[in-house]
Amino acid sequence: MANLTKEQIVESVPQKGFFGHPKGLFTLFFTEFWERFSYYGMRAILVFYMYYEVSKGGLGISEPTALAIMSLYGSLVYMSGIIGGWLADRIFGTSKAVFYGGIFIMFGHIVLAFPGNLTMFFMSMILIVIGTGLLKPNISSIVGDIYATDDTRRDSGFSIFYMGINMGGFLAPLTVGTIGLDYNFHLGFSLAAVGMFVGLVIFLVTKKKNLGLAGTQIANPLSPAERKRFVKVLIIAIIVLAALLFITIPNGWLTFNSFIALVGILGFLIPFSYFLVMYRSPKTTADEKSRIIAYIPLFLAAVMFWAIAEQGSTILALYADKRTDLDAFGFHISPAWFQSLNPLFIITMAPVFAWLWIKLGKRQPSITQKFSLGILFAGLSFIIILLPAYFGGTDTLVNPLWLALSIFVLVIGELCLSPVGLSATTKLAPAAFSAQTMSLWFLSNAAAQALNAQIVKFYSDKTEMMYFGIIGGVAIFLSIILFALSPIIQKFMKGVH
Repeated sequence: MANLTKEQIVESVPQKGFFGHPKGLFTLFFTEFWERFSYYGMRAILVFYMYYEVSKGGLGISEPTALAIMSLYGSLVYMSGIIGGWLADRIFGTSKAVFYGGIFIMFGHIVLAFPGNLTMFFMSMILIVIGTGLLKPNISSIVGDIYATDDTRRDSGFSIFYMGINMGGFLAPLTVGTIGLDYNFHLGFSLAAVGMFVGLVIFLVTKKKNLGLAGTQIANPLSPAERKRFVKVLIIAIIVLAALLFITIPNGWLTFNSFIALVGILGFLIPFSYFLVMYRSPKTTADEKSRIIAYIPLFLAAVMFWAIAEQGSTILALYADKRTDLDAFGFHISPAWFQSLNPLFIITMAPVFAWLWIKLGKRQPSITQKFSLGILFAGLSFIIILLPAYFGGTDTLVNPLWLALSIFVLVIGELCLSPVGLSATTKLAPAAFSAQTMSLWFLSNAAAQALNAQIVKFYSDKTEMMYFGIIGGVAIFLSIILFALSPIIQKFMKGVH
């Protein structure tokens, strides 16, 4: 396909039809809704499936190991996005990446739907990691494609898209979580697979009419010579990887702990490498280089935020199961339901924030200031959750309202940072690395969860207050520094607001 300009792509998309936004937002909203339903449904019960005893339908893995695997899995899910972004930018475009990713995710959930052993469990994880890496960053890039660069609806559109993510995330723990914990884990995973299938159908049926040319353009296609070199490198990499596994596993060199350490290193090494590659590329202009520099502190702030937020499916899931009074209001609360609170609060508050940014217009906080507010509220959420132990000790069950309040404060921070981060990434991305820069945004989550895989083992009832206090305090301290540096960072953005 001949190279298309941004204007040609935008003109091919019907610009009205979904709450005053481009019609393509409908397709992307509901595709992401069902993909997130499947992902968060699976995630709502996954840690319980791992550490529940075999007699209760689980795998019988120890709690610390289950928490580490959950963080490790989350890191790999988002780390794979850099590969998905590269494939979209260089080989088949973002639209095809979304479709292929959905297929991998669906089959991953199908494998989980069948009773099996650890081998099947890890096979399903590999499929979901590959699929999410293809779908997650690229569907967000298509949202950026359907708006003109100077379209004032852009941030609002990303907030609406973010609501789609969280509507799926809200319903999933209530349905998949309830079925998985009250009836059968594998039945819950089956429902997650059905959700991804529905998302794929919506995408296929509506994309041509609603998305036009958005997602069909290959930003930086491989030349014939580069394609041949890519195939050779891929074959060599597979052979080398197989040889390393064949040598390291039998000799005991590749253990679970060493793999966690390796992923932790890669979680920061990969984004650093990509920043360097994009900055030094001859296809990156001087203004784009400056924007890359501005993006680095935003990336680090996002790592701090997600390190706290992603503990909702690990430490706070365990906290809900073990430390919370689940019969506080006269009926039994499923521990999986607490994972619906985050998206519920976002659904409630996202329209308020979308309206607020439009209402404030040019008077709204800068991108960097919004990020500093995001990590401030994240830090406060951990300070709140340590208070029950301070007042009542760690040997009594906690009123669930404490956990709900902590999650609510975190959501205020998430709405300051996450949808704004998606929008800022599409604005600050070099033209030749559009999808890969969106993958870089999701690598902030990968780095955060790689870090979490190292630190979740330090959590226990004895260290609870110190654990929440240190992490929360560091986040608050970093938010103050980022706010102070915001005018300097803004200058490097070269006109992006």
